[in-house]
Amino acid sequence: MVADALGSQTTALVICGREEPGFGCIPDRPDHGLGPLGGLNAALAFAGTHGFTHVLSAGVDIPNLPPDLAARLAGKGAAIVADQPVVGWWPASLAHDLDAFLEAGGRALYAFADHVSARRVRIEPPLMNVNRPVDLPG
Repeated sequence: MVADALGSQTTALVICGREEPGFGCIPDRPDHGLGPLGGLNAALAFAGTHGFTHVLSAGVDIPNLPPDLAARLAGKGAAIVADQPVVGWWPASLAHDLDAFLEAGGRALYAFADHVSARRVRIEPPLMNVNRPVDLPG
């Protein structure tokens, strides 16, 4: 489960963009319908107002997050997993950059990652993206 994998590597866990019983949930920012960037923007704002220096992000549909994901991504600036850009390490100080990026019409996560010179990190084995039961390993 994604929550278990992230929760063991972080001091706080929030779900962005939807309500899930048993978890702290916050709405996408500045509005719903922005895809992963709306969730990331909410997480960065949350981090900044709660004294956290970084956000470790992941989609809820990636079941094989490594137990050392934060250590693999941590370093100078932002980092994303090369083939799963929603999985990333983001300095909370990027909140204002993402606000401006969204205000200017930016909507692509890869474009924002490039905008902030995020490092691209390869993870082996590759992370799964489970959108349907057929996507699960046999």
